[in-house]
Amino acid sequence: MPVSGLPPYDPQNVFARILRGELPSKRVHEDEFALAFHDIAPQAPLHVLVIPKGAYVSAADFHATAPEAEIAGFWRAVAKVAKDLGLEQPGYRLLANVGHDAGQEVPHFHVHLFAGKPLGRMLG
Repeated sequence: MPVSGLPPYDPQNVFARILRGELPSKRVHEDEFALAFHDIAPQAPLHVLVIPKGAYVSAADFHATAPEAEIAGFWRAVAKVAKDLGLEQPGYRLLANVGHDAGQEVPHFHVHLFAGKPLGRMLG
């Protein structure tokens, strides 16, 4: 079910629970700023989610309130995941949904990393 993308943050959302180790995930990267793991319902041959470790509802919330070091660290982690997975040469897509109309389902900022085949147009 889509969410608003606006605070307040729900500490019981699925990604918060993954960060706390309450739910399992197939992790591909973790550092002080971010956690990356495979999506349980992949929409491409490779579908990884990258989430910040802080409590941010959406990209809008994250970019408005996170410290500069956390923003830089998060985006560096996204780039590292793509490089470590060998995606720089063939290419990949990043997607972040914000709010109801975009289809945001989890009220924790996250970036989808899609790859593994030609992905076509951005919007159908």
